[in-house]
Amino acid sequence: MTSNASTLVVDARGMRCPWPALRLARAMRDASDVLLIADDPQAGREVAALAGEHGWSVESDAAPTDEGRWRVRR
Repeated sequence: MTSNASTLVVDARGMRCPWPALRLARAMRDASDVLLIADDPQAGREVAALAGEHGWSVESDAAPTDEGRWRVRR
């Protein structure tokens, strides 16, 4: 995990679900703005479900590669 200004970046590339969602949940304990990067095709569904449970907003950022990027905020 790295931090850019006020956005925490969680790089979960190479991890299979549920790990990207678990890393996101852990990051959101301390941060209110997280950028999750993951390449598992199921990650988008997991992120949306987790955000829905906690009332977080999610913005999907289409990446030119096979990885997904989601900006999650409280």
